[in-house]
Amino acid sequence: MKFVRYGRNGQEQPGLIDAQGRLRSLGGIVDEIDASVFGRPRALRGIDAESLPLVGGKPRLGVPFVGISKFIAIGLNYRDHANEARMAIPTSPIVFNKWTTCISGPNDAVLRPPGAHKLDWEVELGVVIGRETRFVREADALKHVAGYCLVNDVSERAYQL
Repeated sequence: MKFVRYGRNGQEQPGLIDAQGRLRSLGGIVDEIDASVFGRPRALRGIDAESLPLVGGKPRLGVPFVGISKFIAIGLNYRDHANEARMAIPTSPIVFNKWTTCISGPNDAVLRPPGAHKLDWEVELGVVIGRETRFVREADALKHVAGYCLVNDVSERAYQL
């Protein structure tokens, strides 16, 4: 199931994209797509997408879920990128945070920092953790994953290490 939030910035409504790529409203099922929805996946699992109302036009797509408390990223997470950046391949993950205010809808404008001259982008796999997670055994890690999303990771390379 592909969850979306659609509408003007700050006025988004919950929805989903059906198997034919059409936007449908989840408004009668949930108030918002947030941790409360991810905490009860059965509530959405049995939904017949075809029975949901179609959304007309081509509304803006926003951030697919709200209530994001952390944005944790892994740097140099594949060999080709390390080679391209002429950096040593790390022996352990390089973990860093991004501000959650950097998260936007898929077609929203990207704000360039003043003086940016090495703006770059990468497509990344986002893993959405659906509940509080600390000190989880590897064998239990996927039990905490609520879903996945695509991330357009935009960075000013001149500001990086």
